[in-house]
Amino acid sequence: MQFDDDADLDTSDVQDARGSRIPGGRATVGGGIAGLIALILGLLFGVGPDQLGLSSGNDQPAVTTSSLDQIKQTCRTGRDANAREDCRMVAVVNSVQDFWAQEFARRGGTYTRSPTVFFSGRVNTACGTATSAVGPFYCPGDRKVYLDLGFFDDLRTKFGSSGGPFAQAYVVAHEYGHHVQDLMGTLGRAQSGVTGANSNSVKVELQADCYAGVWAHHATTTKDPSTGRPLIKNLTPADIRDGLDAAAAVGDDRIQREFQGRVTPETWTHGSSAQRQQWFYQGYRTGDMAQCNTFR
Repeated sequence: MQFDDDADLDTSDVQDARGSRIPGGRATVGGGIAGLIALILGLLFGVGPDQLGLSSGNDQPAVTTSSLDQIKQTCRTGRDANAREDCRMVAVVNSVQDFWAQEFARRGGTYTRSPTVFFSGRVNTACGTATSAVGPFYCPGDRKVYLDLGFFDDLRTKFGSSGGPFAQAYVVAHEYGHHVQDLMGTLGRAQSGVTGANSNSVKVELQADCYAGVWAHHATTTKDPSTGRPLIKNLTPADIRDGLDAAAAVGDDRIQREFQGRVTPETWTHGSSAQRQQWFYQGYRTGDMAQCNTFR
């Protein structure tokens, strides 16, 4: 995945909360990939919220040395995105949101942009307080995507993904898929609390995977408003393989087999590895969000 070196990055799409001290509070997970993994592990092993990093106490998070305005200072161009992970995430967020803004307009609608919040340790959201153990998640209460960049190391080392820049981009695009669902009124279908292979929770997650694929299909043709050229210059077959591998790594069956030694479809919340790959590829192959109806 290569970005246009001369493109200007829009850092207004990202809020950098790394290094801030956030008081503890009631924890609520809002539709993230690893957030549901943490909850699955809690259900499987009876782990308490504090052990999962979803503490409801008032302890303070560790303070990091990251500057709160680091993003604005260091992530200015596509060249920075090609050199730095955090700047790459800024560029991916820009590309994803530019695509959905143009897609909504093409369909006669209006897209409301959603910031991504970079955090470390703990972050306070409209959905409650969450920590790094939750991983990336979308909070419908404030319509923001929350991302601890350290999750990408976990994706590779703990969940067996091959990694790579596009694996990271897939994760971000999946969370923005939830934002699209929120704007369209479909995200609420996952809030019933019912789990299982045919549950609405799984269908919502698979649709977000499909939406991530739709963006990937258009990523190299979505024009950056500042230059009139695509921000992402190219995606290779290897990039798409990395995205598919990341989708498989966070399948419910693969996680359950790894952490509990057996697969229990009645507790699924995100879908199997094969399903996640299938729906991401469906979106990538067709480039049509109308082909992402997982509720049929």
